[in-house]
Amino acid sequence: MERLDTGNHAKSALVVQHDPEAMTRVSLNARESGRDVALVPTMGALHDGHLALVERAMKSNSHVIVSIFVNPLQFGAGEDLDKYPQTLEADLDMLRRAGVDSVFAPSPSGMYPDGPRTRVTPGPLGGELCGATRPVLFGGMLTVVAKLFQITRPTVAYFGEKDYQQLILIEQMVRDLNFGLRIVGVPTVREPDGLAMSSRNRYLDPRERATAVALPTALHAGARAGDAGAEAVLRAARAILDAHDDIRVEYLELRDPELGPAPASGPARLLVAAHLGGTRLIDNVPVTLK
Repeated sequence: MERLDTGNHAKSALVVQHDPEAMTRVSLNARESGRDVALVPTMGALHDGHLALVERAMKSNSHVIVSIFVNPLQFGAGEDLDKYPQTLEADLDMLRRAGVDSVFAPSPSGMYPDGPRTRVTPGPLGGELCGATRPVLFGGMLTVVAKLFQITRPTVAYFGEKDYQQLILIEQMVRDLNFGLRIVGVPTVREPDGLAMSSRNRYLDPRERATAVALPTALHAGARAGDAGAEAVLRAARAILDAHDDIRVEYLELRDPELGPAPASGPARLLVAAHLGGTRLIDNVPVTLK
């Protein structure tokens, strides 16, 4: 266990735990003292999007735990596990300044001491959208999130809407497996030009970064076409994406808010995944169909 001085002596120092059992003891002690426990799971390489989750958690007057773990189970062969940015010291400094109570930063061997023998299966939705091209993603993600819930014993957990399919699958798992905690989705945080904040944005070269703004531009154009119906939404978004030869669209889909088939009218979600060079980006926006 490490203790990092927060510089704010009204609160105790930031506690960094690497051992799962020690982390559970910290969480149970907080709950026994009458506090709720709020979990913000991350893979590190923190940015303002992560801090928005932390800020929401801090407002709950809970014992706030941020987990930092690059989960190997959710990366397939040829994906970016080996190059995924790991910036633990910078992340800890950011969380210290934010006033977080605890950080859980385990090793892969600490999380999977006997290997990943038991896994969570995401069901049919796990093979759609992002899961169609990344078949191990959501099973790996749900498995580690389930373990994080068991280790940190939260009463509430915060996830960003930028990873919308992830959010829906976590809500599904919590309901189906009776985890007994509340899931809060936090709206996507964007750069000034509209690009959704992501740890993978740092992979983009300057030209790719300039082009990437076409993704949110397309989504918002689609959302504005909601009055004209589902086909108009997709046409408006597709027209902007098709104007960029260096954007390779993996999918552009309109779904209902639970990621079932798009409704004829009412709330919906417009989602995109696309590649710029070697970088895969995702984004989504709410849409109202009339």
